[in-house]
Amino acid sequence: MNRQKEPETLVQETNQKSKCRAWVAWHIIFIGSGILPLLMAFSITKGAAEIPLSSVWNALFHFSAENTHHLIVIDLRLPRVIASALVGASFAVAGAIMQGITGNPMADSGLMGLNAGAGFALALCFAFFPGMKYMQIILFSFLGAAMGMVLVNGAASMGRGSAAPMRLVLAGAAVSALLAALSQGIALYFDVAQGIMFWTAGGVAGSNWEQIKIMTPLVAAALLGAMALSRSISLLSLGEEAAKGLGLNTVMVNVLCSVIVLILAGVSVSIVGAVGFVGLVIPHLARYLVGVDYRWIIPSSAVLGALLVVLADLGARIINPPFETPIGALIALVGVPFFLYLARRQRRAL
Repeated sequence: MNRQKEPETLVQETNQKSKCRAWVAWHIIFIGSGILPLLMAFSITKGAAEIPLSSVWNALFHFSAENTHHLIVIDLRLPRVIASALVGASFAVAGAIMQGITGNPMADSGLMGLNAGAGFALALCFAFFPGMKYMQIILFSFLGAAMGMVLVNGAASMGRGSAAPMRLVLAGAAVSALLAALSQGIALYFDVAQGIMFWTAGGVAGSNWEQIKIMTPLVAAALLGAMALSRSISLLSLGEEAAKGLGLNTVMVNVLCSVIVLILAGVSVSIVGAVGFVGLVIPHLARYLVGVDYRWIIPSSAVLGALLVVLADLGARIINPPFETPIGALIALVGVPFFLYLARRQRRAL
């Protein structure tokens, strides 16, 4: 005869699972944070010109402007690996926040129109405002990402009922295709196709120290803001009604989270271009490893996202040297099958 477990036993098992998840999360954060600089250092050594690890060390601590290897390390490869880590963390955390506040397991800045909107704004910058400073380009990226988000949510909300996950994805695909077509049309008509081709393909080869200095405090502030809101995001992931019942100001949390997502997505697209699926795959991986508490999901996603994009950038340089493979294409090799798996599982749940 089966007996139901006593409340004390259930509480003990819940606490045990929570401690186990926290233990896994701390290991991901600390071990991943230790692996990340090693992977970045190894990535710096690879490319069209092979550079010994000793030269990387000397370039960092005993720089000589007369040494060609030192110049390559400091001026070209170090900015791009730092940008890769920041972009990976940004896209992953943005995706985690979007999935948490919308309850949509397929939410991602690329699938929800933010990347395409920021790319459209970049096309306008190249066509009508050539020579803009990077800070101004970031501002346009924010506005473009916000426009993409509004268009997708508006299109998904048309008709009866609320915006279901599949409807949001379909609206995101349609709006992204429209904005991408407009961007390409602007590029061809105003003869700036070569200038925006880099952002269309996706890559960090053009990263420089000016961009790093501007994006680092923005990304750091947004990540800290995401961590500060992580408990509220956990409550929102239970459902808006449940969160209101627990006393959460859902409107304020949604607004703050949307601002953080726009900052993370806008800055990232202005650096790397149209790279999708990082914010889709990584939060699901983090959730599988550390559970549903966003106090662990957000930092774990940041570390795992940074590792993924740094690894993708490394692959982009070593697959077909001296040419580079777009990192967006490499990440899509993992992201597309995972998206199809999620879509199929979502369809079964309907």
